[in-house]
Amino acid sequence: MFLSTFEKQLDAKRRIVVPQEFRALASGPFDGVFCFPSIEADCIEGGHQALFDRYSGVIDELDFGDPLRSALETSVLGGMARLSFDTAGRITLPETLCDMFGLTDWVTVVGMGERFQIWSRDAFQAHRSAQRDLARDGLAQMRAQQRAARVGSAT
Repeated sequence: MFLSTFEKQLDAKRRIVVPQEFRALASGPFDGVFCFPSIEADCIEGGHQALFDRYSGVIDELDFGDPLRSALETSVLGGMARLSFDTAGRITLPETLCDMFGLTDWVTVVGMGERFQIWSRDAFQAHRSAQRDLARDGLAQMRAQQRAARVGSAT
């Protein structure tokens, strides 16, 4: 699993050192990761073969010509880049993805289990704050529902 959060600096060639923990997880058909524009946030999403297979499976469940299938194919498959590690453990981020999300200097790499995200450092600070609020509120709501279910089943 991709875990933890790292701040990394992009060099002039848009290369970033991928955390060793992430490189160890990315072993597979090629020595690198898949990256594409995230569907859920303004950042790059990435992972190894299992993530690519998961998205491919979701797409394959939809009928050919389905508008959602086309949107996913365009966003995920059309935006996908296979990024190989160099000898120093770096990947070179595509210029189009860097421009899309304002990645110019410092970036934040966030582990999310079977995937990771690459954010501009400033954008991630605001996103993390909003996500903490959402998690706190969602967990409180979930606990209240669980308590209500226990009370309802006890009567």
